Amino acid sequence: MNEKLQAKLKDLPKVPGVYFHKDESGDVIYVGKAAVLRNRVRQYFQKSRNRDPKTEALVAEIRDVEWIEVETELDALFLEAEMIKRYMPRYNILLRDDKSLSFVRIDIKSDHPTVTYTRRPLDDGAEYFGPYYEMYQVKKALRLLRRIFPYAITKEQTTMGSKLYEQIGLDPGLSSGKTDLESYRRNLRLLMSYLRGNRVKIAKEIEKDMKKAAAEHDFEKAAALRNKLNEMRSLKKQIIFSDREFMDISKDKGLVGLAELLTINIPKRIEGYDISHQSGTDNVASMVVFTNGLPDKAQYRKFKMRIKGNDDFAHMNEVITRRLGPKNVSSWGKPSLFLIDGGKGQLKAAVEARDKAGYVDIPMVGLAKREEEVVIHKERSNVKLHVKKAYHEQPDIVVQESEDFQIVRLGQSNHITKLLQRIRDESHRFAVTYHSTLKLNRQTTSWLDNVPGIGPATKKKLIRTFGSSKGVLQARKDELDSLLGEKKAEILRQYIRAERKL
Repeated sequence: MNEKLQAKLKDLPKVPGVYFHKDESGDVIYVGKAAVLRNRVRQYFQKSRNRDPKTEALVAEIRDVEWIEVETELDALFLEAEMIKRYMPRYNILLRDDKSLSFVRIDIKSDHPTVTYTRRPLDDGAEYFGPYYEMYQVKKALRLLRRIFPYAITKEQTTMGSKLYEQIGLDPGLSSGKTDLESYRRNLRLLMSYLRGNRVKIAKEIEKDMKKAAAEHDFEKAAALRNKLNEMRSLKKQIIFSDREFMDISKDKGLVGLAELLTINIPKRIEGYDISHQSGTDNVASMVVFTNGLPDKAQYRKFKMRIKGNDDFAHMNEVITRRLGPKNVSSWGKPSLFLIDGGKGQLKAAVEARDKAGYVDIPMVGLAKREEEVVIHKERSNVKLHVKKAYHEQPDIVVQESEDFQIVRLGQSNHITKLLQRIRDESHRFAVTYHSTLKLNRQTTSWLDNVPGIGPATKKKLIRTFGSSKGVLQARKDELDSLLGEKKAEILRQYIRAERKL
């Protein structure tokens, strides 16, 4: 331990906070939360503590430590999640067990907003907060915050239980009219701001509103705001995690196991690919990116296929070819591992595209859906299968070989399978979402879109007047002249005559 680090350890405060371990180059390699910063951070450097080898590796790399002080354990809990998402420290990734990460979902744009939990965020317009590693602690924190910022957990208020929540001030009472939608959304925005770490700012806003209400002699509102402030101050007394932090970073069995199985370095950037279409129409491909085992949505990409028809092999070849084009490689970099959604045919098509682009060295495997089989091309996947003796001792592990391929069936409970499933499911979700968007757009287009001079506003006027684009085909000359004017109506009638002949 260097002198600079020793001096910093002496200055650590006895307050909650979030700490950042840095390596020699100044990069953040680990982010953690603490109920008492002084006690928690010093634990890393106590020689008497029993630690696994990977924790020892973390400690050996620490050259500096920084921290942010907060007032409550709740603040530390949510700030830690934001900082991990921002810095993506490599040692934090190894804290994960075999469970999926969890998110808080707030559908604030809904006509009856709710606050719920999910392991799979969707592109549905809702706000998602996370990911969180310890959902028990998050749920405990949200229960406390619900006293300050009441929210609904279901849209229906038909049970006695939900009415009870309203009566005790935990549910806003939107359906019963106790709270109007705009006030409820304003309350949810405060909750969302708290989850982003803006507790101090929120407290100042509430205090300002309280004083304003008192000055206007609205004492009922002032009292309610005062109660919110008191509840926020009481959060200092709440124990959320009390430094019982999970330090067994050897539990990253998914990434480590995958690297050992394929005899590759731990893949920092895994890219998953899937194809989606319906009977050969609206063909799309998705590329999802998992950085250090976590979804990196800013890096997701979608492709509208140029090759027509129902040919998954050709489409997979196309998307890998486009992915490895010079411009994309320059902008996005190269992956550590390609994961192809599909069996032998899809993998072979993808491998051929990768090799033609000149990136033979990038490992590439497939994942077949039916039995969750890892598909490996013996000569061209650029991996070397290493099934340990421990795997052979498990009856559900099966390795099958053909002339060109190896098929590995690890079993549903295996950590590697679960990691690959998460990536594959996310690539499938992203592809289907894009496909559905294209399909909807196609279904809402009409022959009117091809008529010169008929823009969105005029099209809307025509459909509103005649009921639909088909109704426009039946419109009389005088009706069109009156609605559009003779010149524009004459152009439209030419297209109407052509459309009737089809």
